[in-house]
Amino acid sequence: MTRAILAIDQGTTNSKAVLVSEQGEILSRGSSPVGIEHPRPGWVEQDPMRIWASVQEAMANCLRAAPDAEVLAIAISNQRESVTAWDAQTGAPLGPLVSWQCRRTAPACAELTAQGHAPRVQELTGLPIDPMFPGPKMKWLLDRVPADSAVRLGTVDAWLIHCLTGGAVHACDASNAARSQLYDLKNQCWSDELCSLFGVPMSCLPEVRDSASVFGVTRNVAGLTDGIPVASAIGDSHAALFGHGAFAPGDGKVTFGTGSSVMTTLPAFIAPRNGITTTIAWAIGGTPTYAFEGNILVSAAALPWMVDLLGLPDVQALTDLAATAEPGGPGFVPAFVGLGAPHWSTDARALFCGITFNTTRAQMARAVTDSMAFQVHDVFSVMSAQSPAPLGRLFADGGPSQNSFLMQCVADTLNHPVIQCDAPEASALGAAYLAGLSLGLWPDLAAIAALPRSGNPIAPRAGDAADRLAVWAEAITRSTVPVPSIKGE
Repeated sequence: MTRAILAIDQGTTNSKAVLVSEQGEILSRGSSPVGIEHPRPGWVEQDPMRIWASVQEAMANCLRAAPDAEVLAIAISNQRESVTAWDAQTGAPLGPLVSWQCRRTAPACAELTAQGHAPRVQELTGLPIDPMFPGPKMKWLLDRVPADSAVRLGTVDAWLIHCLTGGAVHACDASNAARSQLYDLKNQCWSDELCSLFGVPMSCLPEVRDSASVFGVTRNVAGLTDGIPVASAIGDSHAALFGHGAFAPGDGKVTFGTGSSVMTTLPAFIAPRNGITTTIAWAIGGTPTYAFEGNILVSAAALPWMVDLLGLPDVQALTDLAATAEPGGPGFVPAFVGLGAPHWSTDARALFCGITFNTTRAQMARAVTDSMAFQVHDVFSVMSAQSPAPLGRLFADGGPSQNSFLMQCVADTLNHPVIQCDAPEASALGAAYLAGLSLGLWPDLAAIAALPRSGNPIAPRAGDAADRLAVWAEAITRSTVPVPSIKGE
């Protein structure tokens, strides 16, 4: 039997499972799709039970591909800022999982900001007041549950820990708590002040534990024996940073997916400025490691949209077309659900800027692919200006990172080398490494940093990045200008 850690990577569109050996090698993979619903414009939600079912399906597929593996522990990496509520007695969901992409709490956030609470919230949490974060969404859920319900609230890691342990444990890790807007980063605890402000009873919240810790053991999970320790939990972007071994201050990563996350490790807590956030990257042995982060709401999700618009067969055809574009062309801002870091404009809307009769299909395609790199550039520039350490290694992960054209665009735009990682499962690996740390499979961070990794360094090339960025800046300005409503709407 090969001993391994079963790492769950629960994402926005798919749940994945990966078996990781004691040598840090991936033995098998499994996945299962997760549906997304849009009940109203700007609203995004998922079914908590479907998420749990997809995790079970992914684990079963993964284990089926490696029948000789002995599962030592379960590790969890999860989509962040999505939140749900369930009954403490029955475990039944009391509402949908309100997605990190959802804007339903925009009015509540605007009211809190108008009341002057934003500076204090950012001081305590490192986060701006924005519909992305769970605090207002928890209040929205609470307002719609029966008055006599015993409610548990939690992010996806807490929901999965509940499901894996048969309801025995209500807990989350520090990295997920740090994204809730209810957690005091400096004092490392739920904040009475923030819970009162957002209208969330602290009694409903999970216990916060280290990212590397045994949360509980499996109970009544199909395909798994009872008693397997759930030995880590961590938000997916944080897990990717950990999986790359980006432990030195200034090391960073970009995770490309539906949205994107840019994150760089910090030597200590630093209050963020100019549209980025500070977060707990992970906590080990009661000690947090902090990081700067910029959250991009729509990144690779714009690619299939443009594929359909241009009538192309797939994303590869789109990037091939973009690579043929002549200099010039329009700018494109993918603000389908507003803009995230560093602009944070809820009212921004997607647009093309600078289209003429000479604009070609290739230039339209290039504007969309460039938007991924330009959004990273904006975040990276703000981080570089505030970081106490020079920004060093920059890893790229997530499905789109495997596209060399896209990653060359990122390196050229940043004028900074990018390490294109061969393994797209960086989040799952990071969660697995943390679980191994909990169990003592690896004694310390140095041992994890020494595990074999491979990647393709991409050096920046000279070109017209500055001209393209100027077009992008103009497009950003236009996307954030309020559009007058049409009379009668």
